[in-house]
Amino acid sequence: MSFPLFDLKGRRALVTGSSQGIGLALARGLAEHGAALVLNGRDRSKLEAAAASLKNADHTVDVADFDVTDAEAVKRGVDAIEQDVGAIDILVNNAGTQFRSPLEDFPVERFEQLLKTNISSVFYVGQAVARHMIGRGRGKIINIASVQSELARPSIAPYTATKGAVRNLTRGMCTDWAKYGLQVNAIAPGYFKTPLNQALVDSVEFSSWLEKRTPAARWGEVEELVGAAVFLASNASSFVNGHTLYVDGGITTSL
Repeated sequence: MSFPLFDLKGRRALVTGSSQGIGLALARGLAEHGAALVLNGRDRSKLEAAAASLKNADHTVDVADFDVTDAEAVKRGVDAIEQDVGAIDILVNNAGTQFRSPLEDFPVERFEQLLKTNISSVFYVGQAVARHMIGRGRGKIINIASVQSELARPSIAPYTATKGAVRNLTRGMCTDWAKYGLQVNAIAPGYFKTPLNQALVDSVEFSSWLEKRTPAARWGEVEELVGAAVFLASNASSFVNGHTLYVDGGITTSL
């Protein structure tokens, strides 16, 4: 059975921060719907290992190990993909980091790192890729936001600030680029079992709180983000623009 609206054959997706966790799960999901992949991260060996696992499943995969927090490196990296690999039809801005500390003690250098990794990279990569997409009159950009685009918790105020900025930058990208045929949207994951959240997953106290706080009463599995990504990457979302799709088990809807 074929579902043309969700078919990604003939399209290439660049996924940042895709050697593990949510990024790798999204890359795999896009590939399973026909997309060729370019995995991005800073650690070449981890990227190669991730790429090998995908190639073993007969997916088309390339790797690009540039630093998304370096604007010049991003421009060089994106231009090299466009020239040597092929056009980027889909961008998933997934690279991100987290650091927890009471706000009054939050280290300045960690704050600056969160800004560069979680929001500056979305601007750098988004702009570099969009310049090529605009010339072709089409393209899909998916930014990874968070429930912390909407909510806050103790010890992660700078993280919530960056993810709130991702949500509004998504709106701004739509406002500027929709007229060129681009669709720019965001996925806002709730609490998922990832390496970034491992300390929370291992905490009996936190997991118990989360299960009570979330209407679905559990952690999310990264594979549950794939449907949202395929929808936003495909023709099924051709008139969806500037939207943030919360995939969170209902946590943003319930007090």
